Amino acid sequence: MNQVKFSYFLRALLAVGLTSGSFALQAQAVDVAAAEALLLTNKCAKCHSVDKKKDGPAYKATAAKLKGKANAEAELFTHLTTAPTIEIDGVKEEHQKIKAKDDAAVKNLIKYILSR
Repeated sequence: MNQVKFSYFLRALLAVGLTSGSFALQAQAVDVAAAEALLLTNKCAKCHSVDKKKDGPAYKATAAKLKGKANAEAELFTHLTTAPTIEIDGVKEEHQKIKAKDDAAVKNLIKYILSR
């Protein structure tokens, strides 16, 4: 391949890569206001915060624990929608399900937690 054709090829490849990268970022955008409203509505702050451990783990700790796991979103979705049994200070209790209008709202919340 001559130098001119190779240069055009590299520019085209770069343009495609940058465009697809911006689409990926848009697809993963978090509606912070909606996520925080859902946290408020469900009284999550009673046991959780962004960066400090309370009765439950901080969102930053949860994000760090799940970082790099392929099933992180699915694991959090199950935890937030099935009311699993959790243990706080040696006492077992049922974690409250997230009450949301649809799965998209819960998935947005999950992206919020994982982005902390």
